[in-house]
Amino acid sequence: MADDWRLRISFQGDSRADELRERLEATDLEHTLEDRFQDRVAVSADDDEVFAYAGTREQVEAVGELVRSEATEHGWQVELELRRWHPTAEDWEDPDNPLPTTDADKAAEHAALIERERQESAASGHPEFEVRVKFHSHHVAVEFADRLEQEGFAVARRWHFLLVGAPDEDTANALAERIRQQAPPGTVVNSEGSQLTVAEGSGGNPFAYFGGLGG
Repeated sequence: MADDWRLRISFQGDSRADELRERLEATDLEHTLEDRFQDRVAVSADDDEVFAYAGTREQVEAVGELVRSEATEHGWQVELELRRWHPTAEDWEDPDNPLPTTDADKAAEHAALIERERQESAASGHPEFEVRVKFHSHHVAVEFADRLEQEGFAVARRWHFLLVGAPDEDTANALAERIRQQAPPGTVVNSEGSQLTVAEGSGGNPFAYFGGLGG
């Protein structure tokens, strides 16, 4: 599987992000770089920034050379930032930071990720992750909601549906497994990144993913 590399191009002053994106997606880019399916470069624009994604460092560096050439020709002021995706840390990091190879290195990156998620949850006041539960009994849903609220979790309940906020992925996964073990058979449990702010309960219907509240 190809590694993930990203080049971020930021415009200083007047943004020509859409124009640059169109130029990078033009035929000359496809002929400049290898154009096998596996070697394609994905390009996107967002306000005054352009992002190029590729499978190798050589590809995004080649894109960088093209961008510098275009910037010189058209008088654009741009800044380029090269990053590599670290799947364990789930973050774009310095390209010279090697991917973790030992169990200790992977554990250290994962611990840093969990700490970052907890800090972000604390700073925003909203859980970064949530556990979604569908019980077959209103009584059991109330019982679990009360118990988890007493433990300090952010909980939202409607009929026999439950949302439980968690500050990080590890806490969410552990809570989901605990509910699977303690809840009656047939209970549906999932954990993932928070789709909205469980703590405040605002910004839409937090139970929309259940496909409605019927049943």
